[in-house]
Amino acid sequence: MDLRKLKTLIDLVSDSNVSELEITEAEGKVRIVKGPQAVVQSYAPAPAPVVAGAPQAPIAPQIAPSAAPEAPAPELSPLHTVKSPMVGTFYRSSSPGAKAFVEVGDMVKEGDTICIIEAMKILNEIEADKSGKVVQVFCENGQAVEYGQALLTIE
Repeated sequence: MDLRKLKTLIDLVSDSNVSELEITEAEGKVRIVKGPQAVVQSYAPAPAPVVAGAPQAPIAPQIAPSAAPEAPAPELSPLHTVKSPMVGTFYRSSSPGAKAFVEVGDMVKEGDTICIIEAMKILNEIEADKSGKVVQVFCENGQAVEYGQALLTIE
């Protein structure tokens, strides 16, 4: 995207009541979010797909010799990451100054409200999809979040 066009878009967002602008073009994707500090995210286009029928070297499996008997498969991590179901603004509590829905170390039950994501002036309560103990919160209050971004981890 042309730098002059990008500057024009940033000026447009900063001078208007628009808080977020996202534009997708052939050259890539740009997202501008107005807040305490303006955030500009730029994404390069996806790499071109491999053409069918193009010769490719075969991939041979790598097998290492093993002197020891096979060890049991490692345990799957008991941690569960709750991801954002939408693009928006993350809030830990229902209002400024209110107690956060969850803190690190809190026990949550499936269905408990763990945060709010504001999208298009609508406050969406995000519920725990698993019961357990909150191990880590990845987002700060008022932070812009993307679809699929990790919000917190439950053990």
